[in-house]
Amino acid sequence: MTKTTQQTQTDTTLRTLVIGGTGKTGRRVAEKLTGLGRPVRIGSRSGEPAFDWNEPASWGPALEGVDRAYVTYYPDLGFPGAAEHIGAFARAAVAAGVRRLVLLSGRGEEAAQRSEEALKESGADWTVVRAAWFNQNFDESFFLEPVLAGEIALPTADAVEPFVDTEDVADVVVAALTEDRHIGRTYELSGPRLLSFADVAAELSKATGREIAYVPVSDEAYRAVLRENGLPEEFGDLFTLITDGRNAHLVDGVEEVLGRKPRDFSDFAREAAARGVWDV
Repeated sequence: MTKTTQQTQTDTTLRTLVIGGTGKTGRRVAEKLTGLGRPVRIGSRSGEPAFDWNEPASWGPALEGVDRAYVTYYPDLGFPGAAEHIGAFARAAVAAGVRRLVLLSGRGEEAAQRSEEALKESGADWTVVRAAWFNQNFDESFFLEPVLAGEIALPTADAVEPFVDTEDVADVVVAALTEDRHIGRTYELSGPRLLSFADVAAELSKATGREIAYVPVSDEAYRAVLRENGLPEEFGDLFTLITDGRNAHLVDGVEEVLGRKPRDFSDFAREAAARGVWDV
């Protein structure tokens, strides 16, 4: 038996913990790993065993028999306590025998970078994936209901963002989990062009065949809506990452890792509309 054959057999028996394995990127990472014949354990409160960031006692059972892990944090790495959780989890993972950790982070988030450092200090082989805002925020989570209602009201004025597709993010993460050349690397991911939310509304209108408007609102008004809906006001802080222009430029992480251009928002919108996700 050759060394290559031995390595292949070993790789296909390694179990990967995918934290947030039912979420936007985690679900896709789990599906892609499974398609490669690599065993996956879903890390979520509904998983078996259950995983809960706020219950450290749940981490050990989820890490049992795991060799590597994809780490996503809810609600966001910028929230208070995230770095402490990430550091404690990374140390527990290494102690349990996990040798590779891939962390989903955000572009330009200083608070998230504290979590990145906490993960690196664990001694694991690490890769950090810093992503722009997701295309799929408009069909799977935060902005789905506003799109269905025909009005996206946000405190972003005319600021721009290089929205990235979660399929691209998942492909990069899978590469980082399965290829040694990504160890110790930090990749920044964006889509192929900058879009304002007015541009996004125009793309969505074109894809759906109905009028979807972008309405700029004040930061105070948006935070009031968050409070009324029982959501953390800290979500409002995330828009600073767009409005101050820190991420208003393209990066080439997708092409560097995958050797191809990232997916464009118009392609995402057209395919999502064809699935009927925005039908009303």
